Amino acid sequence: MKRSKYSDIKNIFIDSVDQENFVELDSTTYNYQVLEESLDKPLKMILLFGRPGTGKSMILNKLYHDLKNSREIHYFDAPILSEKEFLKRIYEGISSRKIPQNMRVNFDGLLKFCQSLRGKREIMFLLDECQLYSEALMEKIRLLSDTRVVKFVITLHKTENEELIAKEHFKTRIWEVIELKNATPEELNIYIKKKLLQKSFVEVSNMITKKDIKFIHTCTKGNFRETNKFLYTIFNIYEYYDMYKPEKIGGVKLSKKILEMAAIKIGYIDD
Repeated sequence: MKRSKYSDIKNIFIDSVDQENFVELDSTTYNYQVLEESLDKPLKMILLFGRPGTGKSMILNKLYHDLKNSREIHYFDAPILSEKEFLKRIYEGISSRKIPQNMRVNFDGLLKFCQSLRGKREIMFLLDECQLYSEALMEKIRLLSDTRVVKFVITLHKTENEELIAKEHFKTRIWEVIELKNATPEELNIYIKKKLLQKSFVEVSNMITKKDIKFIHTCTKGNFRETNKFLYTIFNIYEYYDMYKPEKIGGVKLSKKILEMAAIKIGYIDD
């Protein structure tokens, strides 16, 4: 059975936080620069804030890979929900020593250890998906940040009530809040085209019109995760036709029928 070029094209849009998939837009570049500059300010905590799919994990991942060889920086790409394990990982990151699995890190001792390093070192921890941490663990993170030895960059989902952000103890410690938003139609156009052009699919990039972008944006609201899912589904359908009914997908523009089929399949529009 022949291999379709659309197999490779759809895989471009598999949702991933790999730094190679980072697409530079005006907004993402600006947010990244603000974040990077914030690291040199006397801040205790920095918050990346936005709805799921706005690129928080991608920026955090890029920051870690860009700085890991020049700064003391550690990246927790998944929440460590066990307080025992979390404190163990923090201690190991600061001390560069592994501790036995059955040993527990004493929190007061950890605070004193951090305080003893004040003015000598600054260690950064990047924490993703912090809305999953317990309030008790978040309080320990706040207390560690007060030592001014450990600095946290955290990501948090924007919710409807935003109750966690509004709490006073957060406001007193987070001195930089960077809000990530969905893409505009213009940004979404650049995002999709760049992803295709990075893999040299010039012809396919040229198939996508402004009208297509408007339809995609209407369906996904400019959310990067939803856009990836939509484009993956579109080219998955193209792959099927290319392999079994190639006469159905001729032309120099994206098929409106396939766009609608993909939108129906995901649930953006009704059948």
